[in-house]
Amino acid sequence: ESGTSAVGGRPHQVIDVDSLETRSGPTSPYRRIGNWLRSRVVSAFADGDESMALLAGFLVGDVSGVTPATQDAMKLAGLSHFVAVSGSNVAIYLGLVALVAAPLGVGVRRRAVVGLFSLPIFVVATRFEASVIRASVMAGIVLVSRILDIGLEFWQVLSLAIFGLLVFDPWLIRNIGFQLSAAATAGVVIGARWPGIRTWVGRAAAVTVGAQLAVAPILLVHFGSLPLLSPLSNLVAAPLVSGATLAAVPGVLGSQLSMGLAASIAGIVIQIAHTAAAWPQIGWLGLVGVLAGGGTGRWFWSRSPEYVAVVAAALALLLLVPAGGQPVPGSVVVLDVGQGDAILISGGGGQFALVDGGPDEVVLLDRLREFGISELDLVVVTHGDADHVSGLSGLFGRIPVGQIWEMTEPHRTPASDHFFDLVARYQTPVAAPPVGEPVQFGDLTLRVVGPERRYQSPNDQSIVLLVSGSLRSILLTGDIEAVAQEELPALHYEVLKVPHHGGGTSDREWISSTGAGMALISVGENRFGHPVPWVVDALEASGAIVDRTDVSGSIIVPLND
Repeated sequence: ESGTSAVGGRPHQVIDVDSLETRSGPTSPYRRIGNWLRSRVVSAFADGDESMALLAGFLVGDVSGVTPATQDAMKLAGLSHFVAVSGSNVAIYLGLVALVAAPLGVGVRRRAVVGLFSLPIFVVATRFEASVIRASVMAGIVLVSRILDIGLEFWQVLSLAIFGLLVFDPWLIRNIGFQLSAAATAGVVIGARWPGIRTWVGRAAAVTVGAQLAVAPILLVHFGSLPLLSPLSNLVAAPLVSGATLAAVPGVLGSQLSMGLAASIAGIVIQIAHTAAAWPQIGWLGLVGVLAGGGTGRWFWSRSPEYVAVVAAALALLLLVPAGGQPVPGSVVVLDVGQGDAILISGGGGQFALVDGGPDEVVLLDRLREFGISELDLVVVTHGDADHVSGLSGLFGRIPVGQIWEMTEPHRTPASDHFFDLVARYQTPVAAPPVGEPVQFGDLTLRVVGPERRYQSPNDQSIVLLVSGSLRSILLTGDIEAVAQEELPALHYEVLKVPHHGGGTSDREWISSTGAGMALISVGENRFGHPVPWVVDALEASGAIVDRTDVSGSIIVPLND
């Protein structure tokens, strides 16, 4: 395999590795104990669902069991810092150390010594995350000051920690995790000390807003956008994450009741992330607007609190509206999901169907969010290849699915096996579509025209779907190749979704004689040469206008007048 090493976010070396061999284990007791602690936490939640896997992220920053879709949703919602272990986790760890040391009868200073010498274990267990190192150094300074009976202000502790770490490793200044951790910590304290706030709700909101404003410039520099309403999602999620983290500790020690409670709370956090992921993202101009609006709101509040309350209620109602605009009823959208297929059908009357899901569940969910899709009445799995079915795995637990059509047997792939395991777990209804029979779907008509038999080729086994409206029809062909193309019945359609991403597996005569006035190729960057030149040339020679998702992005085709 090959990997890229980066300093400051810029690749500077590529390493090819043929094999790895462990010659000896770590000799440091800190490494041994830290590795054991991490292994214990990860294994405790390894056999559960995604909610259980997220608990390992809360405790030691391990998100290997969390799906890419949820990790992306947490980033879009502004919640990803909860799995970037930091100060609160260090505080919980030191609290547990103090609890264990209490029966030994040691005094305050001795407990501080025990905590100081136990900190490296947690740093090892969390794999030397920059945020953990920053928090651990700050905790170490506080413990040393307690041992020496020296009083330090928070700003002194933060300054000493940052200065000392940068002297030890100047490259940390380029580490995004270090930047965000230091800025968020400063923002939390500023928010906590904001004058004029007397209620705990107001204090919690001030802390959250302070942290988000402090990291906003860093997020914009590195990522170009930030969640507009992340203070709101954090305000709701923060106490849940703390509760889940505290409940997960007895779960690691074997308490099934505690583990179940922690997983249930983590599941709520996941739902919050996926809900908030659809909320607006802003750039530099938006941040300036928010700051200006906040100043204006503060001025109005001093004169008319009722006015501010009405505006806040109106903004809250806007959160109930899907972030993206839904496609016109009676249309088909060939979604830009890279090298794969995902086609959205808007039947009208609030009915939506999805034909395949592309290769990446994160990309698929992003595209569905763009079009404001929160529910699907039908999902059609044309066949089991990963570039058609892998993205569909991201739907479960996020977007309700009414029914699934599939005819993949006897062909199976790891991607289809994973997908159908999720189908069984979520008990989603599955059926073989009625081949040849028209099905009314809102203002459109769906008719499955293939396959009418079993094929040796998985691509030929693809479901072929004719979608018709009052204005035009589109033939969705999956990845069918020459054999299945020759056996299709005579059909009339104005738009063709070109089979197999424009690959050279089609029958040349069939491609030339489709009669479609428009040919759409769903394709992304690939190593197969898709679409091959002769397919494009044959389509254009037949009079078809050829369009591609890698050139035009998602392509909308109205089917009704």
